[in-house]
Amino acid sequence: MEQKKNYALPIAVMFALFFMIAFVTNFAGSMGVIVKNQFQASNALSQLGSLANFIAYACMGIPAGIILKRKGYKFTSLAAVTVGLVGVAIQFLSGYVESFMVYVLGAFVAGFSMCMLNIVVNPMLNTLGGGGARGNQLLQLGGSCNSIGGTIAPILLGYLIGGSMDTATVGDAAPAMIIAMAIFALAFVIIAFTKIPEPHMETPEEKAARLSGKQEKDAYGPMSFRHFVMGAIAIFFYVGIEVGIPNIANLYMSDLDWVGPAVAGSVVGVYWFLMMCGRLLGGAIGGKVTSKMMLTAVSMLCIVLVLAMMFTPADVRFTIPFINTEVPLIMFFMVLCGLCTSVMWGSIFNLAAEGLGKYTPAASGIFMALVCGGGILPFVQGVVADAIGYIGSYWVIVIALVYLLFYALVGSKNVNKDIPTE
Repeated sequence: MEQKKNYALPIAVMFALFFMIAFVTNFAGSMGVIVKNQFQASNALSQLGSLANFIAYACMGIPAGIILKRKGYKFTSLAAVTVGLVGVAIQFLSGYVESFMVYVLGAFVAGFSMCMLNIVVNPMLNTLGGGGARGNQLLQLGGSCNSIGGTIAPILLGYLIGGSMDTATVGDAAPAMIIAMAIFALAFVIIAFTKIPEPHMETPEEKAARLSGKQEKDAYGPMSFRHFVMGAIAIFFYVGIEVGIPNIANLYMSDLDWVGPAVAGSVVGVYWFLMMCGRLLGGAIGGKVTSKMMLTAVSMLCIVLVLAMMFTPADVRFTIPFINTEVPLIMFFMVLCGLCTSVMWGSIFNLAAEGLGKYTPAASGIFMALVCGGGILPFVQGVVADAIGYIGSYWVIVIALVYLLFYALVGSKNVNKDIPTE
């Protein structure tokens, strides 16, 4: 009982940081509507904030894992929330200096923080819970907080922008950014004054061996496994799919006079809410359905939904009951995609990490670096949208989904079982 009492506060902080990871990430994606108006950006350039945010993962994924190993949870988490506060502050200032590049810089800096936090919060929650069932329970609760943050960000930003994107500026989003900075500052204070266990920090002996250059070099690594390499590519495509589907839909709806940013943000919020529902459902049936079966099923269903969105007449409308507003029927198929994307990450990770043994930690760092697909693919989709229109740009998503289906059916097989992993 004493341990639970001691760690209740840092556990709550980890939940708040889980929330912030999705909130800040989805905030960058939703800001595309504002950027397009205030800085007169194209559809492609409106996604540059997301691109900068996710490119930071490619730069920081592996280094953050090294920092965590050498400096521990507390140092890494304090550094992460500090960087996050600075990144959001730069974005906050970009609206007042009216500089697009300052905004992109802020998104890039915030991306460093999101990457570091992703690497910290999962193992830290498991450690604070003592591992086992309790640790897994905390991770599931943390994942729910993550989904809530992802749901609120586009809804809040749409509300702050109001009914038209023609007058949207970064200043409209100031209240949300102030809240984010306050949470980061509070998290820093609480973590700084909390004793946190460090079971995975390198020992003095390991440090001495590293500094002396006497560490043994392994002939193999995670990249020696074909199914992992193809799984890393799948993660790249998956995060791009997850982000690209709602980001471009948000731009599309915000451009329609009879919809507008406020309603568009709410509809996109439903997509992220369904992702949370899908994760809860996936957790409930995960013990009965293999990762291969799950990824195959959701990839096929998502392809069908995206194609339905692309080929349903855009002028067909339906009324959203809880806000009594008409939106294009194709957006109904868009939000349902959230149920599919919700379980893809876990399925891909499990398939790619199967049989890696001692190479799993290094594989996790590589996976985190490939999260940059969440910025690159939406940017590519934005380029295509500028060329052939919003709806036509979803061919990029279809191609990526076909690869995920291929990986589930063929690419996920471990053909390198002769490599020692103990």
